[in-house]
Amino acid sequence: MKHLLTILLASLLIFAVANAQFINTPPQTHKTTKKTKAVSKTSTKPKAKVNSAGSSAKSNAYTPQPKSNNGTNDLEKADETDFPKIEDMSEAEENYNLGDQYYNGDGVSQDYKQAVYYYRKAAEQGHADAQNNLGWMYQNGYGVEQNYTEAVNWYQKAAEQGDSNAQNNLGVMYNNGIGVAQNYTEAVSWYRKAAEQGHASAQFNIGAMYFDGKGVPQDYAMAASWYQKAAEQGNIVAQNNLGCMYNFGIGVEQNYMEAINLFRITAAKGDAFGEYCLGRMYQEGWGVEQTYTEAVNWYRKSADQGNAYAQDNLGNMYYHGKGVAQSYTQAVYWYRKSAEQGDAYGQYNLGNMYYQGNGVAQNRTEAANWYRKSAEQGNAEAQFSLGSMYKFGLGVEQNFTEAVNWFYKAAVQGYAVAQRDLGWMYDNGYGVAQNYSEAANWYRKSAEQGYAKAQYDLGYMYENGNGVAQSYSEAAKWYRKSAEQGYAEAQNNLGWMYQNGYGVAQNYSEAINWYYKAAEQGNVVSQYNLGWMYVEGAGVAQNYSEAINWYYKAAEQGFAVAQNNLGYMYQHGLGVKKDKKRARYWYQKAADQGHEAAIKNLKDL
Repeated sequence: MKHLLTILLASLLIFAVANAQFINTPPQTHKTTKKTKAVSKTSTKPKAKVNSAGSSAKSNAYTPQPKSNNGTNDLEKADETDFPKIEDMSEAEENYNLGDQYYNGDGVSQDYKQAVYYYRKAAEQGHADAQNNLGWMYQNGYGVEQNYTEAVNWYQKAAEQGDSNAQNNLGVMYNNGIGVAQNYTEAVSWYRKAAEQGHASAQFNIGAMYFDGKGVPQDYAMAASWYQKAAEQGNIVAQNNLGCMYNFGIGVEQNYMEAINLFRITAAKGDAFGEYCLGRMYQEGWGVEQTYTEAVNWYRKSADQGNAYAQDNLGNMYYHGKGVAQSYTQAVYWYRKSAEQGDAYGQYNLGNMYYQGNGVAQNRTEAANWYRKSAEQGNAEAQFSLGSMYKFGLGVEQNFTEAVNWFYKAAVQGYAVAQRDLGWMYDNGYGVAQNYSEAANWYRKSAEQGYAKAQYDLGYMYENGNGVAQSYSEAAKWYRKSAEQGYAEAQNNLGWMYQNGYGVAQNYSEAINWYYKAAEQGNVVSQYNLGWMYVEGAGVAQNYSEAINWYYKAAEQGFAVAQNNLGYMYQHGLGVKKDKKRARYWYQKAADQGHEAAIKNLKDL
C-alpha cells in the first residue's frame, strides 16, 4: 500500500463558543468635589486596562466597562459592632477618594505609590472598595511589589463585605490558582455571589464555568442563561458567546437570526471577534444570504484589528479566490500574520503554503517548522502533516518513530487520516513492532468515520485474515464502502471478489463493472484484469482488440504481467497482426523486471 502525503488546506478556523476569558474587575474610582464629605457613588472609567486572568480559548480580549460602585455592604447580615463609627467611615471615604485621585492623576500627578498609601488607609478602616482596589494594586504590581497572596487577602476582605467587584476578582483568583490553590468550586461560589448582584463580568464568568463544567456540572442551558444576563448589560464577550450558542443550538434552540443580531451588535461597537463571527456567517450563509464579498469585508475589519482567526480566514478567502481575486501572495501575508500571533490554524496553513510553494518559494524545512508550531498546540491536521514529513523525510530527517508519535497524537483526537496512517505503520512495522491487531484496530476507527483508504485497508485485512478472523463477506462489505466513494484500489478488489465469488455471489458482469470504474481512474491492476476478462470472454463478449487496449494501458505503466501478456498477443496475432519484434519488445520489458514467464517466452521466441 502506497501512501501519498495528504495536505489539507481548508477554512479550518474553529467557529465555536468562546470559553473562559475570565474577567477581572479593575479598580473602581470616584471623583469628589469636596474632600470633607462622602462623595456620590458614581464611578468613572479607570485608566488601568483590564487584566484577563483566565486562559483564553477562541475569545477576544475584552476590557469591560467598570461597574458603578453602589457602596452597599451586607449590613443586614452583620452586627453593628463589626463596623467602624460613622466618623471613621467618613475618614475612610476621604482616604479612598485620595487614592482614586492619585491612581487616575486627577488634579495631582499620577502616583501609584500614593494611591496604594491612601487605599491602604481606607482599606484598614474597613472600606470595601478600597480593599478591592488595594487587592488590584497587589495583583498587578502597581505602586507595590506584585504579591498575589496579598491581592487575595484584600479581595477576600472586600468580598466578605458583599463587594461584587471583589467577589468577581476573588473568583478569578480561585479559578486560575493565582495566590491560592486552584479551586473551581470556590471560584463558582464567588462568581455567583457577584452575579446575583447583577455584576456583568461575574455573570459572564459563571456562564463560562457552566459551559466548561468547571466547579459545576456542565450545563449549556445555564451557561446560556448567565450569558444572556451579562449580554443584556452590554457585556461584549457574553454577547459573542451567546451568539455562537444560538448559531449552533447549544443550550438554546438554534436561531441564526438571534446569532446574527448579537454579532451585529458587537461588530457595530468595533469588536474584532464580533466582526470575525459576522464574516463567518456571511461566508457560510448562516442566517444571511451567502456573500463572500461581505465575508471578506468583515474578516478584513477584524483582521486589521489583529484578530488572528479573521486573519487566517481572510487568508483562506485569498487562497480560494472567494470574494477577492485569488492571490497566494496575499494568502501567505494573512496566514503569516495569524501564525505569528500563535494561531494554530494560521501556522498550519502557512506550513501548507511552504510545502506547496504557493505564494512563497517551496521550502519543506519551513513547512515542517510551521507544522510543528501548530502541532504542539494540538492541531490534529498539523500533527498528521508533521508525522507525514517524518515518514517521508521531507524537511526533516526521516524518522519512523517520530512519524508514529505524531500520527498517534492526531489519531487519538479522532482524526481519521492519521488513524489510517497509524494503522499502516503497525501493518508494515515502521516505527513500531508489526502488529496486525493494532493495525486493524486503527483501520477500523478510521473506516467507521467513512475514510475510504481505511475502509479498503480494513477490507484487505479481512480478506487475508490479518489481525482479524478471515471473512470474505466482511472484506467485500468494506471494499464496497470504499469503492462507492470512488477509491480505485477498492473498486479493483471488489471486482476481484465478484469475479471469484468471494464473499459475494460470483458475477462476472459486476466484476467487469467495478474493474471499469477503477481502470478509468488509471488503476493498473484493473486495466490488466479488464484485459484478461476480454481475452476470456468472462462477463463480456470475447474481444482481443479490447484486451489489447487494456493490456497496453497497464503495460505502459510498467505492469510486468500486462507487458508479458501483450507480448503474447503480438507473438500469436491475437487482436493484432503477428509481430515478433513487438512481442520481443514487451517480453523484454517484463523480463527486465524479473517476470519469469516473460524470461521463458523471450527464450522460446
